[in-house]
Amino acid sequence: MQVIKSLTKLLFFLFPVSVFSQTTYLPEGAKEYHILDRLQIKAGQSANLNFSTLKPFSRKFIVADVEFLDSARYGYLNANGQDNYKGWTDFKTTPIDDYNIRSILMNSAEWVSGSHEDFFSKKPVLKHFYVSKPNMYEVNTKDFFLALNPVFQFNLSHESNNSQRLYLNSRGLTARGRIANKIGFSATVVDNQERGPGYFTKMVRDLRAVPGYGFFKSFKRDSTAVDYFDARGYVTFSATKYINFQAGYDKNFIGNGYRSLFLSDWGNSYLFFKINTRIWKLNYQNLFMELMPQYVKNGDSLLDRKYAAMHHLSVNVTKWLNIGLFEGVIFGRKNRFDFQYLNPIIFFRHIEGMIGSPDNAVAGIDFKANVAHTAQFYGQVLFDEFLIKNVRSHPTSWTNKFGFQLGGKYVDAFGIKNLDLQAEVNRVRPFTYSHNNLIGNYTHYNQPLAHPLGANFQEFIGIARYQPAPRWYISGTAIYYYKGLDTATANFGGDIFRNYLDRLSDEGFKVGSGQKVKVFNGILEASYELRENFFIDFSLNQRLYSLAGTPRLTSTMITGGIRLNMSRRKYDY
Repeated sequence: MQVIKSLTKLLFFLFPVSVFSQTTYLPEGAKEYHILDRLQIKAGQSANLNFSTLKPFSRKFIVADVEFLDSARYGYLNANGQDNYKGWTDFKTTPIDDYNIRSILMNSAEWVSGSHEDFFSKKPVLKHFYVSKPNMYEVNTKDFFLALNPVFQFNLSHESNNSQRLYLNSRGLTARGRIANKIGFSATVVDNQERGPGYFTKMVRDLRAVPGYGFFKSFKRDSTAVDYFDARGYVTFSATKYINFQAGYDKNFIGNGYRSLFLSDWGNSYLFFKINTRIWKLNYQNLFMELMPQYVKNGDSLLDRKYAAMHHLSVNVTKWLNIGLFEGVIFGRKNRFDFQYLNPIIFFRHIEGMIGSPDNAVAGIDFKANVAHTAQFYGQVLFDEFLIKNVRSHPTSWTNKFGFQLGGKYVDAFGIKNLDLQAEVNRVRPFTYSHNNLIGNYTHYNQPLAHPLGANFQEFIGIARYQPAPRWYISGTAIYYYKGLDTATANFGGDIFRNYLDRLSDEGFKVGSGQKVKVFNGILEASYELRENFFIDFSLNQRLYSLAGTPRLTSTMITGGIRLNMSRRKYDY
């Protein structure tokens, strides 16, 4: 995206002598995310973790908070005999929390201000490798930090009613670092071959993309197996202590739940430029993206482009309550960036109206409240273009395009240490995210930008996570949803890639309209961390798919595997 390249060059020119430390970010799906959730809830207040709606997390900020929380347990006095942690007597951790805190600090050691002695291996490999426990190769000098690690995942699965062996074979390399406290950088490249369960194969065929990734080829001319490459990277720098810039090719997530109705990391990566401003009780993010509209690849040819801009303003209203405002717009013109949307000030709707309202604009509100050091309640409300007067007078109007999310988290549930529960409901009305052309829909690379189900659905999610010992991670996830499917001749608002102008009527639409499908997906997972970031995994996946007039489809899958410096591959849809 030429405009992002130009912006980056301009900002480097404007701020060439920046001396503020640069940060990198936790990778998608890292084990730290749930641990940080626990610590935030148990603390009830945390300057940086209260802004955890925006992901990925900055290593610099999480280390600052975790070091503070680590010390708060003991209530250390400063040199004048004053208590630096007054008001933190209710912050209690378990022995496993203490182990996890140590792991967080060890994996972002470049930002740790305290002792690093415990982070070093007793017996490095060939004297130069794994000198520090998490990193295969590490350089940490005055003006240069580099952590280099292999990336690996190998799974074998068996699915009922499927004679083929299922597998995932991923291998690659990841690097992160910073230069002279001015530039931060990260890069990851992974080569993958995968044959997933039957419903995964069907989704690849329907989307013409690998879920969570994008472009693929058949592996060894096998139509049931895919071969794809995942390459991500970014650079970061700061203009002031409070403003950080990031440019790269990766994913972002806005929300506090398992899903997001604003922006999810479920789909493919994209080129982006991000400005994040954090000062006082405010965090303000500008995100500019280059996306790909729906396409059918036909040989080697240049694919079209579309663009998006998003703002999110987050406010710590109290120590325990955070409220956010979100807006986004997909530019309904392909291959041309509209410079009107470079405006960094929130409220795009005015700009979109000024240029004739040709684009797909959305807005939303989110909240997160920590309660009694044991629970958190969160939610999102997304508003697409709709008429307020129709919500009551015409409740089934197609113009009622909105969705909501409500959820809660409960840590150390029922007094059982390190047992954490989460419940979430997501509901999105028909035609939400769709547009009056095939360019402006809320999608990228043949996949939704927000919730993987698109629109016209209601979903219920229950999650239990248990860490009975420091190296054991056990979780169970139950997902149930119903969704209204479109037919070849009728648009019921479930397929967000379709033009909403081809609907059959203006009334009669409710969640589940059309061909109603019901799906239950249950996932039981257990992992043992043999050494830092190296896991042995086992899982059981049961999926039931029911569509009126067709036989019920049942998939039972058992999986075993190993992974290093990677998150689990999930088939949670």
